[in-house]
Amino acid sequence: MQTRKLGLNGPEISPIVLGGNVFGWTAGETESFRILDSALDLGLFTIDTADVYSRWAPGHEGGESETVLGKWFAKGGRRNRVLLATKVGLEMGEGKSGLSARYITQAIDNSLRRLQTDHIDLYFTHHDDPKTPLDETLEALDKLLRDGKVRWIGASNYTGARLAEAMEASARSGLASFVCLQPHYNLVARKEFESDLLPVVEKYGLGVITYFSLAAGFLTGKYRRGMDVSNVPRGRTIAAKYLNESGFAVVDALTEVAVTLQSTPSAVALAWLLSRPGVTAPIASVTRVSQLDDLAAAARLQLDTTSLQRLNQVSAPA
Repeated sequence: MQTRKLGLNGPEISPIVLGGNVFGWTAGETESFRILDSALDLGLFTIDTADVYSRWAPGHEGGESETVLGKWFAKGGRRNRVLLATKVGLEMGEGKSGLSARYITQAIDNSLRRLQTDHIDLYFTHHDDPKTPLDETLEALDKLLRDGKVRWIGASNYTGARLAEAMEASARSGLASFVCLQPHYNLVARKEFESDLLPVVEKYGLGVITYFSLAAGFLTGKYRRGMDVSNVPRGRTIAAKYLNESGFAVVDALTEVAVTLQSTPSAVALAWLLSRPGVTAPIASVTRVSQLDDLAAAARLQLDTTSLQRLNQVSAPA
């Protein structure tokens, strides 16, 4: 499986990034270990998580995903085979959020402890923090790099204007700069990335790792017209965004292309992202080992011109 260069100054990563949001949540520890072992065997060596995963689940406090990964690393022989990404900034409790220097210094040590490692390969600011000056955040991240706790830094959930401002602030102050952006981007959510973020990504040579690459499962084809999703995890959120005629038209096209190419809607949706300007790799999560086959297939799948035109047209932003 061929690797991909993450922007001008970033590392080589796997063409599909394994999402760690499910570890310790919808995938228990034992199954998470099996998924992680199998992913490495398939060449999917880049893993994305965050300190806040899975704070949203009843009875969870955040840090569950990092803790599972730390236990897996502790089994031996795996940490040096993985390019590990995690994030900081979303709320982890009262007074535990944002991108101040004080909080970043605290949060990185907590993540390293849970992950049972001495460094993070790619450390993301999980969300822009307008209350903290960009220079303060960048100085704190620069120190983490100089201390060896982090190897590269990235940004997530920034507007194009704020991302450009951060890149200019790094250059002006001689501080380390972001090598990567992690945006929300997929076949049913194109407009914001393509119109606002892509020009900035291309100007500064940033890598792009997309999240919600399968629209929280919608682009797998498992949701159908008229289906009751009220009891499905994330169902109400998905329904508000995607369960409409334009969304189902995209799924219909995905299914048609998948049948033609003897593939699956999931693999086609990920392969479409891999074909897009600016995109380095999509993130995708699985809750069962068998689902990894679609991720590996997506990395190999080459979409023909007719298939790309069909998907581009049906998903074009209004």
